[in-house]
Amino acid sequence: MKISGRKIKQVLIVRKDLDMGAGKMIAQASHASLMSFLAVSSKYPEVAKSWLDAGETKIVLKTRTEEEFEDIKKKLKVSGVPFKVVRDAGQTQVPPNTETAIGIGPYYESELDRVTGKLKLL
Repeated sequence: MKISGRKIKQVLIVRKDLDMGAGKMIAQASHASLMSFLAVSSKYPEVAKSWLDAGETKIVLKTRTEEEFEDIKKKLKVSGVPFKVVRDAGQTQVPPNTETAIGIGPYYESELDRVTGKLKLL
């Protein structure tokens, strides 16, 4: 859906350098989606509602290195785009407190693309 002519979507970023299995990556992306959505629904309820009403567009991207993941986090902090980082409990495939994924938005597509536009699809 659009608010004032602006498209809204959510972007999920998963770290490929951790060699997580498919199920683990899906779980981490799911955590990222929910965490980020809850944060946005508190701060920008009209954006969250519009996103829900329009079918919840999500894009899942990947970073290939920890450095690329850290670079995206730095860009997000400066951008003002709402996001949440998933830290794993470390009970299965990665050590405790490993950052595995980022949930961004739902938020305005144009602002998300400025930060994530060069990443590849998972």
